[in-house]
Amino acid sequence: MKKLMISGWLALFALPAFAQQNFTTPEKAATALADAVSTQNDTALNDLLGENWRQYLPQQEADPEAVARFLRDWKVGHKIIEQGDTAHLNVGREEWQLPIPMLKTAEGWHFDMAQAEDEIQTREIGRNELSAIQAMHAYVDAQNDYHQRFQVYAQKLLSTEGEKDGLYWPTQPGDDPSPLGPAYSPVEPDAGYHGYRFRIIPDTDKQGFALIAWPVTYGETGIMSFMIDENDKVWQMDGGPLSAQKAKAIKAFAPEKPWQEIEQ
Repeated sequence: MKKLMISGWLALFALPAFAQQNFTTPEKAATALADAVSTQNDTALNDLLGENWRQYLPQQEADPEAVARFLRDWKVGHKIIEQGDTAHLNVGREEWQLPIPMLKTAEGWHFDMAQAEDEIQTREIGRNELSAIQAMHAYVDAQNDYHQRFQVYAQKLLSTEGEKDGLYWPTQPGDDPSPLGPAYSPVEPDAGYHGYRFRIIPDTDKQGFALIAWPVTYGETGIMSFMIDENDKVWQMDGGPLSAQKAKAIKAFAPEKPWQEIEQ
């Protein structure tokens, strides 16, 4: 699975029609955007992207690091990739691609926010899927840690209050940390972690362990469902809109078709 850079760019809502500034070349459009972001010129950003750009780009006061990262990469290097009537801006040594394409019309080049919404959501899904896989590898490490301490594998992610019967429990200053960190204990119950929910698959003989993960909202927070075993091998499957029901119905670890092992 291709690694996607965590960008901080967000998209949450559909956009109404609006008039945007046009340029004779995509290079001029990209430079105007960099200048507007650098000076935090809201009027210029409105002209370039439309009045709803705040739903798409991090603002200085909300995410200063994301803004600084874009400007830093711009100074390192930037180039335009044209494909017919569409162009993309790549910045930095890694040539990270801005998820807002530029579109050529009879009036000139302008930033295409309609396509940006789909692209940003696609990247968000990819980021969530990578985070889910990383969380599952952390789960394997946590189970091995737990086994070293208690000579059994944990059957729960979160411990019962006052107990250590799961992989995470609250600690006090000076205490040894629990095998899993507090990120696995959501503030809101059943809120998920990076767009995914997780469940330990029961192991009847207690000789191994497995975990399954599925998207909180299929098609929005993730596409693939994942399973991992004690050997740190990951399988994936596209469970479709019924991903949650299919995941909850699994009673034992048996990665048969349509599950496929991920090359790592």
